Amino acid sequence: MKFIDEATVQVAAGHGGPGALSFRREKSVPKGGPDGGDGGDGGDVEITVDAALNTLVDFRFRPRIGAGNGRPGSGRDRTGARGADAELRVPPGTTVMDAETQEVIGDLTAPGQRLLAARGGRRGLGNARFKSSVNQAPRRTTRGEPGEARTLLLQLKLVADVGLLGLPNAGKSTLIAAVSASRPKIADYPFTTLVPNLGVVRVGVDSSFVMADIPGLIPGAADGAGLGTRFLRHLSRVRALAHLIDIAPVDGSDALGNIEAVERELFAYSPAFAELPMFMVPTKMDLAPDSTVPAALRERFAERPVLPVSAVAGTGLEGLCQALLQRVRELDAAVPATPPAALAG
Repeated sequence: MKFIDEATVQVAAGHGGPGALSFRREKSVPKGGPDGGDGGDGGDVEITVDAALNTLVDFRFRPRIGAGNGRPGSGRDRTGARGADAELRVPPGTTVMDAETQEVIGDLTAPGQRLLAARGGRRGLGNARFKSSVNQAPRRTTRGEPGEARTLLLQLKLVADVGLLGLPNAGKSTLIAAVSASRPKIADYPFTTLVPNLGVVRVGVDSSFVMADIPGLIPGAADGAGLGTRFLRHLSRVRALAHLIDIAPVDGSDALGNIEAVERELFAYSPAFAELPMFMVPTKMDLAPDSTVPAALRERFAERPVLPVSAVAGTGLEGLCQALLQRVRELDAAVPATPPAALAG
C-alpha cells in the first residue's frame, strides 16, 4: 500500500431535521390539540484511531465525508430519527488541524482514541412544543440547525521510540533491516528511502522497542530542500535519536563535518530536538576497521554514547540495540511516553 502521510478532507455533519406541524384528528376527540413531533438531530463526524492503519492513503480517494441528516418529525408526537454518524479511521500519530486557520484540533496517538471533528445540527421543534394556555393551537415550528462543516488537514507523524538520523546513504535502511523485520529498499545510491519505515527491534524474549527510519537529510532540509520538513516531522514523536555517520563517504566529504550539517538542519527545524538523548553510530565499520572516526567522536561528543557498527557484517548491532533499549526503559521510568512539548506541534 502506498504510504501517504498528509491528506486534506472536507467533513460535514448532518443537519437537524425540521419539526412537524400537525394536529390530532381523532373521531372521539372533537378538538384535537397540536401533536407535531421534533425532528431528529444531525449525525456527527468522528475521527477514531485504528492501530491496524499506518497511512492516510484512504483519504486520497475519499476527500469528502458527510454524516446523515436528521429525519423530520411527524404527527402523534413522533420524533424524527437521528442522522447516521460518520467515522474517519486514522493511524496512531495523526494530528488533526483546521486547514483554514491551522489550529490544531487534536493529536491522536493512542488506539481507540476518538475526536469529534464536526457536530451535527440540533433538531427542529414541532408545534406541540409551543402549546401554552394562551395559544392552544400553535402553528409555529422550527427548522433544524445546520451541521458543522470544515476542511481538515491530517498529518501523520510516526510513533516510535528511536529515530534514525543521518545523510542519504548513511546506512539507516541497512541498519533497520538488520535489527528488525522491516524491509526497506536498499541500494548503493542516495535517496533510496523515499518514505519512512518502522521496525520493531526485539532484544531478548519479551523486550522490544520501535525504530523509525526516515529519508536522509541534506543541507536546507529545514527549509524544505530535498524531502525537507515533510519527513523531518516524523522525528517529532521519537524519544531518542541515533545519528548514523558514514565513516567513509563515497563523495570524499568529511565525516565529522557531515554531522554538523545534519544536526544544523535538525535543530533549525526544532531546537527542542536538542533535549532528546542522542547516540552517535559510526556505520560501515567493515570498510575501514581502523578508522579514527569513532575516537574523534568520543572526543568531540563526550556526553553522547558512541557505538560503532557494521550492519552488513553484523558487528556492534547487539550492543547498540541493548543500549537503545536501556535508554528507552530509563525514559519509561522517568516520564510518560510523550515528546517534549515543542516537538509535538
